[in-house]
Amino acid sequence: MEDDAQDGNDHVDGHRSIALVISPYTQTASVDSTFYSTVSALRTMELLLGVDPMSKYDALATPMSAAFARTPNLRPYTALLPTIPLSARNVDNAPMAKESVAIDFSKPDRIPMQLMNEILWKSVKGADSEMPPTHHTAAAIHPRGDDERAAGAGSADGDR
Repeated sequence: MEDDAQDGNDHVDGHRSIALVISPYTQTASVDSTFYSTVSALRTMELLLGVDPMSKYDALATPMSAAFARTPNLRPYTALLPTIPLSARNVDNAPMAKESVAIDFSKPDRIPMQLMNEILWKSVKGADSEMPPTHHTAAAIHPRGDDERAAGAGSADGDR
């Protein structure tokens, strides 16, 4: 699981991310569409390790129980080996290579996410492909539907 989904282009929402659960106790060849958050993964690990929650947020998070079976599947498997060397690097004529080289990676959060998303998109889909717009359907809407409050502007009397 990514530690922060940020602003990537998922087909549903820019904040969605995949999580792969790999264990003899996972459901085999299944997809769990339950709504989870990153804190759900933390809560699941706490339960598996038998430790108490660290805060109310993980205590209340939905554990990823549906991803697990009660009995392990101990059948052997054949691992797929990587076909691309770990030392492989982008070539100079890769899509948006010039823009990529200009990005400041020296400290966290200096990366212009929209540009980075476009670079990643074109590296996978091709230099001439058009990246779809990022959608924020779940987290970006304030529960009251007040666009100013959702943007953090607050009201004239200072109420936020």
